[in-house]
Amino acid sequence: MIERWLRPDLREQLTYSMAVSPEELAAAYGVSPDRLIRLHANENAYGFSPRVSAALTQGAWHQYPDPQGRTLRQALAEYTGFGPEWIALGNGADDVIDLLARLLVGPGRAALIVEPTFEMYALSVRWHGGEVLTLHRDEAFGIPRTELLEAVRRHRPAAVFLASPNNPDGRLLPEEILRDLLAEDVMVIVDEAYFEFAGHTFAPWLPQHPNLVIIRTFSKWAGLAALRMGYALMHPDLVRAYDAVRPPFNVNLAAQQAALASLEDRGYLLANVARLVAERERLYQALQEFPFLRPLPSQTNFLLCRVVGGDAHRLWEALLRRGILIRRYPSPPLRDYLRISVGRPEHTEALLAALSEIAQEVPHGAP
Repeated sequence: MIERWLRPDLREQLTYSMAVSPEELAAAYGVSPDRLIRLHANENAYGFSPRVSAALTQGAWHQYPDPQGRTLRQALAEYTGFGPEWIALGNGADDVIDLLARLLVGPGRAALIVEPTFEMYALSVRWHGGEVLTLHRDEAFGIPRTELLEAVRRHRPAAVFLASPNNPDGRLLPEEILRDLLAEDVMVIVDEAYFEFAGHTFAPWLPQHPNLVIIRTFSKWAGLAALRMGYALMHPDLVRAYDAVRPPFNVNLAAQQAALASLEDRGYLLANVARLVAERERLYQALQEFPFLRPLPSQTNFLLCRVVGGDAHRLWEALLRRGILIRRYPSPPLRDYLRISVGRPEHTEALLAALSEIAQEVPHGAP
């Protein structure tokens, strides 16, 4: 009925595939939402710092927050080693991605994306009227270096979006690929959403490369997914341009205060990160015992697994019926893969027990 008023280029676009809520999925499969084990969205199973709760009890909620987030930027400067003038804030990393697409790409310009990767890069570019140029990773999720450089030289995109580690496979971006791209004088946006889990960053490259942007988030390591707090490290001139195109109060006061409390309690949070990394390695070893799963090594808080000798969607359903929600991918090239977020040890035990039960029911392969 309203289609005639919509932008024609947006009518047929797919929305982000996480649109269905876990509660809806649980109900559809006869699972009580309160007993659902959420291993689908890479959330931090240990939650946020206790200091966040205290921080959120105080605030001038009737007043607008500082539009520049100066106190938070100063705290982030101490955390990252870059001055406040190098830091841009966003309502989650998604907002940072969207604002960068607005600023750098837009109508008549293109962005280069190497798939499979985080869906928001392509969606944001298209929402702002830009063109998405796509390359595909190889079967081991490696980036085709020669093809990438040829595409940059041929199309001269306004930006290249990459992730390190990449979602969904958990691999780090090879240094030689980033070095080659930066030499091409193209704007390169590196999403380091899982930096604290990987312990690897390209941030030290920023002073020598004004065409590099690093994106970070508080959703994963600090457990603030519901409050939406992201930021980017980039050249001060680019920060000023970014601030000129963003809404003035895009980061609310609650998110700013929660982020400040998290930075003050980073020792507690990083200890939880270490627990998740240790649990990731334990889960990786355990999943290899199932003949129908091929887990990939990861530098994040999740593991991508190829399902062999069976149907990945049916295995996803079998786990959901047992109260465990993981991530599935309905479209190629990930149709045969499932992504499992790392949880607490008890979540791992529940997952392994469910997989063992499924394996006994179907002894010659996955469902």
